[in-house]
Amino acid sequence: MKQRIDPGPGRESVWNYPRPPALEPCSKHIQIIINGQTLADTTCSFRVLETSHPPVYYLPPKDIAMDRLKKMRSGSFCEWKGYASYYTYLSEGIEITDLAWCYSRPNQSFEAIKDHLAFYPQKTECCYVDGEKVTPQEGNFYGGWITDDIVGPFKGGLGTLGW
Repeated sequence: MKQRIDPGPGRESVWNYPRPPALEPCSKHIQIIINGQTLADTTCSFRVLETSHPPVYYLPPKDIAMDRLKKMRSGSFCEWKGYASYYTYLSEGIEITDLAWCYSRPNQSFEAIKDHLAFYPQKTECCYVDGEKVTPQEGNFYGGWITDDIVGPFKGGLGTLGW
């Protein structure tokens, strides 16, 4: 494993996040852009914080252009949150498969994110947290959002499976 980074003042280390994960309300300005258009814009999201992972933001559907998303039959299971359903982006001839996921019947400790959507930042044009462009978490399974105030090393890249 790579050396853990000391976060210093005003920053968070993903190695200080709990396991099982924690859920917290977030009033930061979150934006998701695809094809030059805003897909989502909110100041009322939730962050899921889990050891070794950058935060994942869950946005309320009222702040998402849901008419551009189609719920798919695909899904996955999280031991903490439950069964997730996936959404594909379909607009102006663009299709982005499994861009987002949500928990329609989450486990009790994650009830607050019921029907909220989380997005893979690597599948978007760009995502922003309080105006800062997000760096996507490495790998094709995790959907963490890395900003300057979050330090790792992060799970998801090659050689990190056993962390």
